[in-house]
Amino acid sequence: MTRIFLSIAAILGATSVAFGAFAAHALREKLTERATEIFETGARYQMYHALALLLVALLLSRAEAAQSSLVAAGYAFIVGVALFSGSLYALSLTGVKWLGAITPLGGVAFIVGWVCLFVAALSFK
Repeated sequence: MTRIFLSIAAILGATSVAFGAFAAHALREKLTERATEIFETGARYQMYHALALLLVALLLSRAEAAQSSLVAAGYAFIVGVALFSGSLYALSLTGVKWLGAITPLGGVAFIVGWVCLFVAALSFK
């Protein structure tokens, strides 16, 4: 899982930078100010959770045994990025308002990931 999470973290980090630059340059003239803010929020949270996933991968590499709470945290962060950031990207680009209803599900996944990371921390020596 370490290699998978590390690889996904790198991809999420790289695409977050690319999406942020895309929003700042290519989309600035095409989207409303509010839509651009929404897109940039997606990119920002994607980067935060790419770094969180990187942390999970590093902790897994140092754990003596695979920790299910760390694995759960990693998956939750990935799901959170897909739902939270993905829905914000889609909302800002399409203007389809119901996509905003998906965003809180991604937020819940982020929270679950952080709680799982906390549980893992309790077992570290």
